[in-house]
Amino acid sequence: MHWVRVKSRMLAAVAYNHDWHHLYLRFRSGDVYCYRGVPVERYEELLAADSKGLYCRQHILPHYPYDRVPRAFPCKLTYFSEK
Repeated sequence: MHWVRVKSRMLAAVAYNHDWHHLYLRFRSGDVYCYRGVPVERYEELLAADSKGLYCRQHILPHYPYDRVPRAFPCKLTYFSEK
């Protein structure tokens, strides 16, 4: 999965799984949440938003089911780009 660092006081990075339509948000706290059924357009709009936190609060967090990804989950958070 391709993680993108973002400039935000709320988020550290975001990633998107195109096959499953899952949006992953890594918060500054280190917590990672997976939001299911998110259209790719929402991911692209999030990356383009001036305020990533505001966009998330208005368009992602209250609208899509989510799961917290356990910290012990064996995923490497590697970053390839910045937005």
